[in-house]
Amino acid sequence: MTLLAVDQILSSRINLMRILLICGIVFVHVPFDPQTSPFLGRFGLFDWLRVFLGDSLFRIGVPCLSAISGYLLFRRGLANFKFAPVVRSKLKTVLLPFLLWNLGLLMAILLIQKVGVGIGYFPDLWNSNAVEMANYSVALLGFPINLPLYFLRDLLVCILLSPVLAALVARAPWVTCCGLFFLAILPDVTIGVVLKKSILFSFTFGIALAVHGINTKALDRYAPLGVIATLLAAVVLASTLYATGPDFPFWLELARNTLSIVGALGFWLLSALLIRTTIGQKLAGTGSLSFWVFCGHYPLLVVAWMVWNRAAGDAAYPFFYVLAILVTFTILIASNAIIGRSLPTAYQILTGSRGRSQRVVAASRPVDDADATALGGAAFSQDRR
Repeated sequence: MTLLAVDQILSSRINLMRILLICGIVFVHVPFDPQTSPFLGRFGLFDWLRVFLGDSLFRIGVPCLSAISGYLLFRRGLANFKFAPVVRSKLKTVLLPFLLWNLGLLMAILLIQKVGVGIGYFPDLWNSNAVEMANYSVALLGFPINLPLYFLRDLLVCILLSPVLAALVARAPWVTCCGLFFLAILPDVTIGVVLKKSILFSFTFGIALAVHGINTKALDRYAPLGVIATLLAAVVLASTLYATGPDFPFWLELARNTLSIVGALGFWLLSALLIRTTIGQKLAGTGSLSFWVFCGHYPLLVVAWMVWNRAAGDAAYPFFYVLAILVTFTILIASNAIIGRSLPTAYQILTGSRGRSQRVVAASRPVDDADATALGGAAFSQDRR
């Protein structure tokens, strides 16, 4: 098999991972209130499933996407990494989409809250202080108004730190990665520079894989075993969370944080199995849809919750959960296709120049460091961050 063929397979697996994990992140952000918390057990097995999907399995998404981004950024090696061009590129592909999607939602919320709509579902912007508005607007020190976009904020911070992180893992990979790993999994420990600690560790770990030339397909032969182990771990964690929550003891928070990082290996091995299937190959060719879903799903879910509460209340929450997910995906898939065709320039800007067909990209060249943050679509109601 030629190097180009290997690179194309790797690129397809990365594209497949991106769409699967970002779609999974949608389940993390389905809103609920105290009366419909899954930990009350009002809806039995359905509530356990919500915990499994939203608090266990798909929390793996953000760390996994972070690791892939770090790997791609240094895939050509330290010697070929050019910091200034990378930063200029990321201002267009990460910062600009972040500002457009986040500030667009901020302005929309200001307008509807001016007439008394949306308060209690979104933060009360008109009564927020300067620091809160800075966070809601640009995620200066806290989470943005479009909550999942904190990932883009943290990803940009990691990219700015990437020369330092790369130097550290080049000289002391075990010390650097182990130190950041323990910081990432420890509950109630903050490090300030990023909003989510697992992003810094996973991004650095991805850099380490690239810098030291680790074979990312070395464990593919154990893919079935790895996938089963990850699913079983997620089931056990979900069952324990469901029985214990919503206030978790230290050891359970530690276990949840650990699985969110270690479980990334299981999803990577899953891609080795799925990419061989027809549906896996089709998902790998969905291109910029994953970024569109990532940026647009949270406002749609919250608006759906606002409408549902006025129409039905919380008694029929399972119907809302299923309907909100179906409607959100339908709107995002349709709008992605319509705007991509009718307003291609605007679409390119909103997706950070990710609007090209993945089939075209794969045919012309393998994914490289320029595509690294195409993965940053990723992680997020209530404290689900």
